[in-house]
Amino acid sequence: MTQWPAMSIADAHALLTAPGQPLEMETVSIQGRPTRVWKNAPPSLAHCFAAGRAHGDKVFMVLDDERVTFEAFARAAPALAEQLKADGLKKGDRVAVVMRNIPEWPVAFYAASMCGAIVTPLNAWWTGGELEYGLTDSGTKILLIDAERYNRISEHLPACTDLETIYVTRASEMELGDPRARRLEGVIGRPNSWVGLPDRAIPAEALSLQPEDDATIFYTSGTTGKPKGALGTHRNICSNIMASACSQACSFLRRGETPPAADPDAPQKATLLSVPFFHATGCHAVLNPSLVAGVKLVLTRKWDVVEAMGLIERERCNSAGGVPTIAWQILEHPDRHKYDLSSLETVSYGGAPSAPELVRQIGSQFKAKPGNGWGMTETSATFTHHMAEDYEHRPDSCGPPVPVCDLQVRDGDGKVLGPNQVGELYGYGPNVVKLYWNKPEATAATFIDGWVRTGDLARIDEEGFCFIIDRAKDMLIRGGENIYCVEVENALYEHRAVMDAALVGRPHKTLGEEPVAFVTLKPGSEADEAELRAFVAARQAAFKVPVQVFFSREPLPRNANGKILKTELKKQLGG
Repeated sequence: MTQWPAMSIADAHALLTAPGQPLEMETVSIQGRPTRVWKNAPPSLAHCFAAGRAHGDKVFMVLDDERVTFEAFARAAPALAEQLKADGLKKGDRVAVVMRNIPEWPVAFYAASMCGAIVTPLNAWWTGGELEYGLTDSGTKILLIDAERYNRISEHLPACTDLETIYVTRASEMELGDPRARRLEGVIGRPNSWVGLPDRAIPAEALSLQPEDDATIFYTSGTTGKPKGALGTHRNICSNIMASACSQACSFLRRGETPPAADPDAPQKATLLSVPFFHATGCHAVLNPSLVAGVKLVLTRKWDVVEAMGLIERERCNSAGGVPTIAWQILEHPDRHKYDLSSLETVSYGGAPSAPELVRQIGSQFKAKPGNGWGMTETSATFTHHMAEDYEHRPDSCGPPVPVCDLQVRDGDGKVLGPNQVGELYGYGPNVVKLYWNKPEATAATFIDGWVRTGDLARIDEEGFCFIIDRAKDMLIRGGENIYCVEVENALYEHRAVMDAALVGRPHKTLGEEPVAFVTLKPGSEADEAELRAFVAARQAAFKVPVQVFFSREPLPRNANGKILKTELKKQLGG
């Protein structure tokens, strides 16, 4: 065997992106700035949709007893697009998709996109109040929502005055109430019947969409104030199509092998999807590349490790993961040996810190290649990619940036630092979003001359591998979900008895971190842990609720500027 690595990262990227190669790069002007892009990436989501249609009768999505082929999907989305246009939807209008992972989600996403709309997926775990904010801030005109979310938001709908039409799916036994609401099944039917819908062409205007046209708004929480909507373009999103393919090909070159040519007769790949479509990762890094490549997506109603192992065996899934939690749960389950998991080729995840031990376990227990990466909503998912031997050799890195992207580490004055110096991480590339919707001050603070300030503290080694050291933002990540501490702290401060509140992350083996609150009560006031947890749960999504509340008789420790010293609080947790 050739000594590893057989080729440097720089040489591998140069070979893969050379003129005439499928992963060739070119330089174009984006917002007046020269930017490297993938020359052969699909120009728009409509082109991704057209590529998916070529996979015909292969199964695209599986959920329980529902099996949707690429052809069935290719009939349902244009049917819905035709209805949305009849409803008056125009290019640039916002269409919100608020559903859990069901086959209707991608149909809604692509139908709205083919109309030139700005698709606005909202977090299906949000409370009714949080969903109301997303709908009103974005100025959503049409809402596509599942019955569970519709029930959650129904009392807030009168405040959503921009809404003209609401389509509710899986609500057959329920009264809809709102005069703007109708049943989605009345337009496209149920998933197993989509293949019988008329064969419609992709709308002509869809294929005229340009790479720099606005495509999506994905909301990301902030350290202050309300969530911010990251406005992404078709190019931002479609850049992900090439990123994963490049990383896989690079792994072959690094071990001295020739990347295999695409084989149309090879068995279909299958992915167990355990991240939500409403996150940039689930949509941009999984859904869209899978549609283009003809990969089967196996959906689950909710994460259950036993069900997941059964699905991997039944559907012969080649990849699984999402967040480190999932990999740990499968690895450590006592009944793992009862399931045939030999189809797994990669176990990839991101969105949360992972222990180097997990990387070693994946290779030894599954005989699969581990994968990791780093990105943000603001970078439209994948920015760095890390897999196979590279990840095994640098298990504490999130990998090098993909070839079209650049990373820099800068000090507090904006000076670019050298290798292995720690500073704030900045990113530049064709996947960096344009701006925050209706937030000019936040846009100016975060997007500087095309570079995005990530808020992460990091170092970059001599070969370009990135190591996230800490987060400059006051944030923790629980099982892939961002929790901005100020949101939970503000909810605690609304309680009549709370005088002082701070949220910190406590290390957790499978989730990465979990939220823990420290509270000082006002003199003469009373509240217990259960009351405060319930109080937060009524105002914030369930994943943000503190798992434990510690009470202090004294005000929480502060520095000279009055800022709570969270490092001192973490010491009380042994961190």
